[in-house]
Amino acid sequence: MSYRIREVDGLEEEDTLAELHGLTFLDEARVPSFEEGHWWLCYRDRKPIAFAGLVPSMFPKAGYFIRVGVVPEHGGHGLQLRFMRVLERRAKSNGWAMIVSDTTDNVRSANNFIRAGYRLFEPEVKWAFPHSLYWRKRL
Repeated sequence: MSYRIREVDGLEEEDTLAELHGLTFLDEARVPSFEEGHWWLCYRDRKPIAFAGLVPSMFPKAGYFIRVGVVPEHGGHGLQLRFMRVLERRAKSNGWAMIVSDTTDNVRSANNFIRAGYRLFEPEVKWAFPHSLYWRKRL
């Protein structure tokens, strides 16, 4: 299968991003604001099948990997890892020195963070759920 990832304007693609969010997160996470940060869509042929976002973090010179969602029938093709590489390049071009993120009850995603070289850490201020894992990667 051939997949293509491209950066998009979050406002121009808000409907597509929101639809993919609904298909991938169901009702388990609130829909983020797509007007801030950087957003990417992944296409199979011309159909959008996955998305990811990177926004400024509360940490200085850092980005927050806010979301990644892949419709279930396209899982297992390394798309989250491909998004991570794209996000890291964008973060570096922004002059950021680190990316942070979190996972909650998602072993597959946590393993992808490990594969991509992210490390677990304990932030002073926890922004997710009490049992969430917090990740960071210095660029």
